[in-house]
Amino acid sequence: MRKLIFASVVLFFSLTSSLTLAQVGFQGGTVGQQGGGFSGPGLSQVTVEAARQLRDDAFVILRGNIIRHLGKDKYIFRDSTGDITVDIDQDKWLGQTVTPETSVEIKGEIDKDWNSVEVEVDQILIVK
Repeated sequence: MRKLIFASVVLFFSLTSSLTLAQVGFQGGTVGQQGGGFSGPGLSQVTVEAARQLRDDAFVILRGNIIRHLGKDKYIFRDSTGDITVDIDQDKWLGQTVTPETSVEIKGEIDKDWNSVEVEVDQILIVK
């Protein structure tokens, strides 16, 4: 009798978990198909002047030009409100060639020290 009850309980749980998985994972698509995401307003672009006032680690989007290489991964970025140092690791360039005349969009995080503010770049895109 115990074996029959145990088998019934196991069967019940396996059926209910199969139904739950089927309801959650496969709703009108193929296996591996990407679902949707957020559709609506997100972060907006800020100016260099505004970025300097943000807290450490704040995420920013800047548009302007990289005007000078300072050495290693440091560059000067400029928009109509001013200049800021940006730190762009080699792997963030993704094979793109940028000149001082190239308009770019930079996404990254504010990095504040005692007496300096810079942007640690996560992504750089050429704006056409």
